[in-house]
Amino acid sequence: MKKTLLCVATSIAALPMLTHADSPYFSLQDGDGFKRFSVSVGALHVMPQGKAQPFRVNTSVKEGETAKVGDIEAQTVLDNIKPGSSVNPLLKATLDGLALINADVPSALSGTAEIRGLSQWDNPGTGLEADDVTTLGIMTNYFFTDNISFEMKAGIPPKVDLQGKGKIYAPFSATATPMGGALGNLELENDIFITDLEAHGPAASARAWTPAFEFQYHFGKTGVNKFRPYIGVGMMYAYFNELEINPQTEKDLIAAGHMIANIKEGNAGASLEGKKSSANPKVKLEATDAFAPIATVGFTYDFNDKWFAVGSVSYAHLKNETTITVKDATHGELIKSTADIEINPILAYAGVGYRF
Repeated sequence: MKKTLLCVATSIAALPMLTHADSPYFSLQDGDGFKRFSVSVGALHVMPQGKAQPFRVNTSVKEGETAKVGDIEAQTVLDNIKPGSSVNPLLKATLDGLALINADVPSALSGTAEIRGLSQWDNPGTGLEADDVTTLGIMTNYFFTDNISFEMKAGIPPKVDLQGKGKIYAPFSATATPMGGALGNLELENDIFITDLEAHGPAASARAWTPAFEFQYHFGKTGVNKFRPYIGVGMMYAYFNELEINPQTEKDLIAAGHMIANIKEGNAGASLEGKKSSANPKVKLEATDAFAPIATVGFTYDFNDKWFAVGSVSYAHLKNETTITVKDATHGELIKSTADIEINPILAYAGVGYRF
């Protein structure tokens, strides 16, 4: 918010200097038949065109990290054995027998496991996409000449829903050494479900502050042409606050935090069974600021020398990055997930303005 206000204040402060500029390319004398300032208010409809970009996930479990398995249900072990891997017949029979009576493999026998796959991974087919939104737009223009102006675009910052795409899985694999390796190793492999980004409504939301600044050229002449098309180019600044994550998605991420914490605490078996750890994971959602080029085509229609109608269509090539972290006071950062959000909005504006 402070950055947005600074940008606006800087632009406004520059106007008096521009008013007193002395240049043969600008007509800055009174009496040229046009008004210096104009302001319009109307409906601003924002239509994001970007596509979801995949989440990239990092956790605090290093590749090949060795962790104690702890108590684990025999059936859990059987469910996570890598298909096609060889298992000592005696070990398989022991696990089958324990599973038949719903018994655990105690920590004294479960041994350790070398964990792989959880250090970092990509999630193809996932990501976030911004919804369309309509808000109140405010456009102010300072005219250097009858044809050249500087416009500031703003509006009531809307709350934007971010729709989730796809499901996130953790690609877990490990080499377990039960019973001290006396009966050989076990190769384990499973894609552990983390969350479905599409299942519970918008995955997240944020308030978007997107002021834009343009230099514009207006065709035609004041007092001669009622209908005057114009074109403009400039920059948009995007700032996001009041970020909120879907409550169910947050619960899923907290559960994933417990999974990582269990491994760090020497209870890797509990992580496969979705049990809580001694940690207290907290989820935080952040989004980066961004600058983007913007281009506009539009028109004005004069009712008289003061009142006019205005319509325009703009496009901004806008992309920022969203970061979701799961942290705990004891273990620090357990999970960090990042994804680019391609917004690339088309902005349609229709309003009524006044010149003075």
